[in-house]
Amino acid sequence: MSLAFGRGLRAIPGPSVIPDRVLAAMQRPSPNIYAGEIIELTARIIADLRRVARAPSAAPVIYIGNGHAAWEAALANLLAPGETALTIATGRFGVGWAEMAARMNIDVELLDFGFRAPLDPARVEARLRADREGRIRAVLTVQTDTASSVRNDIPALRAAIDAAGHPALLAVDCIASLGCDPYEMEAWGVDVTLSACQKGLMTPPGLAYLWAGERARAERRHVPSSYWDWESRIDPEIYYMHFCGTPPTHLLYAQGEALKMILDEEGLDAVWTRHAALAGAVRAATEAWGCFSLNIADAAARSQAVTTIRTAPGVADRLRAWCESAAGLTLGVPFVGPDEPRDAIFRIGHMGHLDPVMTLGTLATIEAGLIACGVPHAPGAIGAAARAIAAAAPQT
Repeated sequence: MSLAFGRGLRAIPGPSVIPDRVLAAMQRPSPNIYAGEIIELTARIIADLRRVARAPSAAPVIYIGNGHAAWEAALANLLAPGETALTIATGRFGVGWAEMAARMNIDVELLDFGFRAPLDPARVEARLRADREGRIRAVLTVQTDTASSVRNDIPALRAAIDAAGHPALLAVDCIASLGCDPYEMEAWGVDVTLSACQKGLMTPPGLAYLWAGERARAERRHVPSSYWDWESRIDPEIYYMHFCGTPPTHLLYAQGEALKMILDEEGLDAVWTRHAALAGAVRAATEAWGCFSLNIADAAARSQAVTTIRTAPGVADRLRAWCESAAGLTLGVPFVGPDEPRDAIFRIGHMGHLDPVMTLGTLATIEAGLIACGVPHAPGAIGAAARAIAAAAPQT
């Protein structure tokens, strides 16, 4: 029997829950794309993108695409074929970015830190010191890898590059983390930031973003594709050149509304605090159940956007199936390499438009699934999660 006849919840690491206001912003006729409101809206979005990445001097660029489009755009502008990228992997998505670079005939050197740990700045520094000829053109990494749920220390990575005295550009994928984890592009010395609209930025998929810093713009490579060339989009002679064609009108209305909610109503610092509280509740419950373990052992290296959880073989598949079919809760599938057990890993996305009601409901439903599936577990997990929420929002 299924009880899933209300509004279901997708507790997956993107696309995230879309606010009703954001959906409603799209419900309008097509606008004039040659003058007026849409041009003003785009200018506001570009200004707000600077605010959300804490990048007042960087140039935001909007592409019609997903996170993989942002990967390709960054590679096309930063690296010519035959140049070397040092790509850091802490899960599946760092590896995926490296694979894309290789298909673009970029010389890829992969530093893979595995599926259960963050990057080691000392190893990065040592590799850059060994590059005495300066062959490495750029260092590429993710802040959060949604497969492993690791969160990498970007300031420490920047410090390692500087300590090595290496001129490599630093490009950071914030597709999963922007609007969820603290991020300071300019204060942390990042040259290029990448993201997309469908996770912490609470908008239906379809917009990919780059923020190009001054040095990255000055050292941009020749881009044979007019579509990926960021310069023609940054300072367009005509409005449509922001998008190399027709603008994504209704997604712009949606993104504008979402950025208003994040920046002007809740406030970015408060958004980060909320995500920290919800992530803390998920971790508290996971540890209390006793039948699970957190994929990332180092608490400081855990994402505020997603939690990857390890179980006994077969349990993850059974639990996900029951939660979705019987209760309307969709949990994240494993996104792992061949050496990881796919039936023993699942993910909980806690990014974007979420509150304690939704997070505690997710955790209580998981506990119901453990009971229904006959998985032994310890009591007290929901209470532990509730205490984490209460500690983050004490009575005033």
